[in-house]
Amino acid sequence: MIAPELKFEITAQDGVARRGQLYLPRGSIATPAFMPVGTYGAVKTLTPEDLQSLGADIILGNTFHLLLRPGPEIIQAHGGLHEFIHWDRPILTDSGGFQVWSLTSRRKISELGVEFQAPTDGRQIMLSPEVSMETQHALASDIQMVFDECTSYPATEAEARKSMELSLRWGARSRERFDQLDNSGRTLFGIVQGGMYPGLRQESLEGLLKIGFAGLALGGLSVGETHAERIEVLDRTVQLMPIATALPDGSRIAAGYS
Repeated sequence: MIAPELKFEITAQDGVARRGQLYLPRGSIATPAFMPVGTYGAVKTLTPEDLQSLGADIILGNTFHLLLRPGPEIIQAHGGLHEFIHWDRPILTDSGGFQVWSLTSRRKISELGVEFQAPTDGRQIMLSPEVSMETQHALASDIQMVFDECTSYPATEAEARKSMELSLRWGARSRERFDQLDNSGRTLFGIVQGGMYPGLRQESLEGLLKIGFAGLALGGLSVGETHAERIEVLDRTVQLMPIATALPDGSRIAAGYS
């Protein structure tokens, strides 16, 4: 697959540190960026006007929680998450993978996806790469994330490999379903997994680059590992990630971390 284009400009750089600007139809995002978390779309205690006055370029919505309530159908009927919450700047939605990972006693993982008992009302739900993409499509978020399995900690190398390879297969299915939907003006990011094992992180990254994504994220961190382990994974993996690919007009595709 060919990675979709996403304009990203590096504005300043000092060693590995850098400033950049990510351009989306609903506005640009200065990177590195802090994303206020709006689990159900709204950021608690703050109005959209408050967030804008604080300089927020983008907020995060939670696919898992919005799938449970009020449901993607209701949000889509109101014109998508932007109209639903009165926010006209970019929104990133996660895929729900981390949330279902946290439901240890309530979920069953298979090749198809994750079947779990909803903590809200007890109903059984199957969250697959396809359902995640369809839900994020209904939310109409600007940056969408592939459905992945968050590798547990601690995990043996064999366990981490099995999880990472499943995430790659789910990533390919996420990309396929994303492409089938009318997602013009929106973009899809892949997620690098592999636990605490540098070799597996590299394999995951190479697999995602073959599938093709406009941007990449690092997943499976802050799940119980030590600070030193987290920093080591970040340092090693970021060195392997492509920074950006130049476009003919001098701009760049955000083919790596941002």
